[in-house]
Parts: sequence; C-alpha cells; structure tokens
Amino acid sequence: MAVFRDVDKALFPIKHISAVVKLFTNQLDGSTEPDLTLLSIVTGLIENQLTSRSNTGQLSDTPETNVLPRFELETVESLYKKFHFTITSFIEPNKTKSYASRDIVKRVSDVIWNSLTRSYYKDRAHLQSLYSYLTGSKLDCFGVAFAVVAGCQVLGYDDVHLALSEDHAWVVFGPNGSETAEVTWHGKGNEDKRGQEIGKGVSARSWLYVNNRPVVCTRQMEVAALVSAINPSLNSNVDATEVALLQQELLWLLYDLGHLKKYPMAIGNLGDLEEISPKRPELSCSTLFEEAIESARRYYNNQHVYPYTYQGGYYFRNKMYKEAFESWANASDVIRLYNYSRDDEEIYKEFLEIANEHIPYIMKIESSGFEANTILKKPECFANLLRFYDGICQWEEGSATPVLHIGWAKPLVNTISKFDADVRAQVNIVCDTLEDKLKKNGSIFNNNNNNNYEKESNTALSKSVKDQSTSNFHPTIEALTAACSEKILNPEFLLQGDGSPFVGGEYTVTNFPKKEEEEKENGKPGPSKPADVATKTEEGYEEEVKRKRPTVILHSQKMKELKDLLLAEKLNTHAISLHLTAQSQVQVGKKGRSDSTETSVRPKRTRRE
Repeated sequence: MAVFRDVDKALFPIKHISAVVKLFTNQLDGSTEPDLTLLSIVTGLIENQLTSRSNTGQLSDTPETNVLPRFELETVESLYKKFHFTITSFIEPNKTKSYASRDIVKRVSDVIWNSLTRSYYKDRAHLQSLYSYLTGSKLDCFGVAFAVVAGCQVLGYDDVHLALSEDHAWVVFGPNGSETAEVTWHGKGNEDKRGQEIGKGVSARSWLYVNNRPVVCTRQMEVAALVSAINPSLNSNVDATEVALLQQELLWLLYDLGHLKKYPMAIGNLGDLEEISPKRPELSCSTLFEEAIESARRYYNNQHVYPYTYQGGYYFRNKMYKEAFESWANASDVIRLYNYSRDDEEIYKEFLEIANEHIPYIMKIESSGFEANTILKKPECFANLLRFYDGICQWEEGSATPVLHIGWAKPLVNTISKFDADVRAQVNIVCDTLEDKLKKNGSIFNNNNNNNYEKESNTALSKSVKDQSTSNFHPTIEALTAACSEKILNPEFLLQGDGSPFVGGEYTVTNFPKKEEEEKENGKPGPSKPADVATKTEEGYEEEVKRKRPTVILHSQKMKELKDLLLAEKLNTHAISLHLTAQSQVQVGKKGRSDSTETSVRPKRTRRE
C-alpha cells in the first residue's frame, strides 16, 4: 500500500487553504504520480464539512477567508486505508506491470458499483469525491468513474485514465489508451452498461460522447478534474465562500503548471470564479473564456459546446448582448454536428434556457427605455439569431427524438418580430448547397469559425451575383437592378442622367450620345464604355455587399424553407410556428412528449450566476 510522504504529513493538521494548496503542489511536483485517493479525500472532506446543513451557520461572514475547520492526519489516513482495503480485498494488485484488461476494469467498477447505497438521488450535489463514497456509500456519475480510476491506481494499473465529455465520464486503458469502457451510468436510470466499449452505433453521433473527442486525462489532468468537480454550493443561490476560494486557488495552481491547457471546461470554471472574485486582474475572465474556446478548437476539433455557453453567459450577465448573440450562435454551430437524443438533456436545457429565457429578456430590455432598439437595429444580431436557430434545427435532423415544439416556436417568432423589416432585409441569407460535401469531410458549419468554408461560400455567392448580370439588359439597367434593394441610388442620375447611379460611386454610367459627342468636341475624355463601367460597378457593389451586409448560411431544411417568411415585410408568425413545429408535432403526439417531460426531473448543471 502507498504511504503518505513525510512532506505531506507535515502539513497536518490542516487549518488553512494555503496548506491544501501546498499539499497539491507537493503532489504535482513530478517526483511521483499524484495520489488521486489522498487528494479526493481531502477536498471532499473540506467540501462536505463546509456545505453541510449543520455547518452553514458557522461560516465566515468575511468576503474571503483562508481558515478551514481543523482536521487531523488520522482522519484522512483512516479513510485512505479503508479505500485501499475495499479495492485490494477483491482484486489482486498488479505485480507484473502489465496493462489493465477490460475484465480488470469491469471488476474494479463492480466493487465500486455494488457497494453504493441504492436509495438516494444520484444527481444531488457533493457526491463526486471519495470522501462521499467512504462515509456514505454515495457517488454521482463522475464520482463512480473517478473512483474506478483511483482504484486502478491503487492496484498499480497506471494505464487506466479518465475520459470526460461535457456531461459524462468513462475510462480509457491499454497501450496508448486504445481501449475504452463504460464504468457508470448516465441520465435518469442506472442501466448497467459497465464494461462496454463507448461511442458505437447511434450513440456515437450524440453530444454525450462528443464525436469521440473527449478530454482524455493524464494523471495531473485527473487532479484537475477532481478540483473542477468541487461544488461550493450551499443551495441554488449561495456558495460556501471558503470552498469556492479553495477551488479557485487550486485551479490557478493547475493553470500555472500547464495542466488545464487541454481541459476547456476547467478553464471555463476558473473564468466563472474569476468573474465573481477576481484574483488576477492581469488575466481577465473574458480572456480565460477565450482560452477555453481556443483549447476546444485546437485539441478537440471544436466539438465542445460549453466553452461558448460559458462565454455567452458572461456576456449576457455583463449586458454585452451583441457579443452574447454571437457566442450562442457559435455554440449552436457546434451542436449542429450531433444528432439529438434523450441522453443530451443537459445541453438541451442549456439551449432552451438561452432561447426561452435569456434572448426574450434581451428583447424586452432592448425594446424599451433609454437603450431601446440598440440591438434591434443591428442586422448582424438578427443574422446570429438565425444561425442560432439553424443549428438547433440541424441538431434535430436525423434524430430519433424531435427537439423543436411550440415551446420553442413562440419565443422564436416573438423575437424575430422585434426586428424591423428593413433590418431583416439587410441580412444576406444564403441557403447552403455544399452541405453533403462538408459533412463527408467532417467540417464544422460555422460562419465565423471555419475560414475555408466561409471563403468557399463567399465564392459561391460572388458567382451567383455575377451570373445574375449575364442577361441581355443594358449595363445601366443591370447596375440599377442589382442595387434596387440598397438605399444608395443617386437622385441626380435618376433625374438628369448625370454622374454615378450610386451615392458615392466612382464610375459614371451614361447612354446619352449627344452629351458624349459634346465632351469629345470640347476635348474632354469620353466616359467609359458601358460594358467596362458595368463590370467596375458590379465589383464595387459586391464589395459593398460583403462589407455592409452580414451573411448567414442556412444549413437546416426547416430554416431554408423559412427564408422568405423571415424576410417578409410583414411577418406571418402563425405560418412560421406551424412550419417550425410541423414534423415535431406529429412525433410529440405519438410519444407523449411535452415541455414538462422534456426538461426531465434531473437538475440543470449548476452555473454560477
């Protein structure tokens, strides 16, 4: 059995946060592997003591405190030995330094699974640590997976590591982590899938498994995972200050050591904590949210949603509504890559909250008072709104379970109706025709994040504009026709035939030969030939379109078919609602789905507001 090092024993009895940070520093110094059992017991002990009902009255009233309830080395050692005994009593430790087998992983998970209390609600708070397991035989989904990895470490199987999606956990093992295994459950039930390989069949397309782009942890990242899983909440509205401070200090330690760079959600958690109580002004929480997004793009092919919703929530809370719209649209560009299933209830509730609470709140604020219409006059915000809903619609496509129902449609049409027709008309809506090719290439349908796709789409748009000008009309008429939707026509040209047809235009278009002859007689250069002028005018117009008009590329069938309705001067909200929910209503009727059942009884992932 592993024993505590003298350098760690010297920190007991632990009375201050600084002592816990020092313990983690010792464990992460690289001389040995971090002891997951020890660190999970210590953090779990602190969290449970400070968030239990019996201790809520004893918490400090100061904004920050470094003081913790005193606990002794003997308490931690006793729990530590209990976990080692629980694991080694059933499974022989690895003495050959061999890789773990699927059978070994399954047997460790059996030990954990079969010793859990069955009569409790598994998604309650504060059940993720080995302290909770050893004192109450209770673990949540993450806690079971973490306990299996810690148990394998006790046995000497150092190849077994934690794999994390945004709402699930499993393990990898074998040479280079080539094998995967379920070791816990997910969702409302506790179906026994333990030992099975993950990400096969239909489930591979669900957000739950992030297209096989999970955060696969090193031992140090598993320490980051246990720290990120710390829950400071006393209730839904109040956090235990000391626990939040401990988590923040430990995340900064891991950040400085480079163990968060491949862990987007942990960076996002740190950003949330910094927003509440900044510790490093030189590294703002907005910068941390950007780092989380960059991590997801660089290491996970932009398959993770939460980095964008973390950022969007930050912008929303700070009344940066235009930026929030863009972040939420980017989040939707990720979710469009998946097929919706009932296992995805957490992210479903995240998007439902954005669509039915946050966006309507913004519309209410922005359409009244001193700040009226600041967002509603921005066509790029309308474009991002369309991109947000386009992603939701595409998430639904190909899924066994529908996403959209009347509970989604009503807020959508109410929000769209807040944008005036002239604002909506400024958005260039393109219906995608390259979808199948991009799907095959695994590309991300993202107007802002995929440069190659954007360039290809802009090329297609440019070609479309040029094709429209190859008619037999006179170039002057063509130029006027192309610009008829723009408020940039020159009144002098319309009344007298002089100058440019466009306000601020460089080129003159004319077909008045008498005036041309007079200019030649007076030694003045004649105007450009109509064909040349039309070409230059057209190019200038295209550049103006690209510069001033936001372009949104629709990919979902529902939103493509809604294009004309969305741009109509007078919105037919009833038709939009019917079209948006037509397919869903049939399936809802068959399956008995409703707003109340879809959100389920599982509590929403805790967010610090």
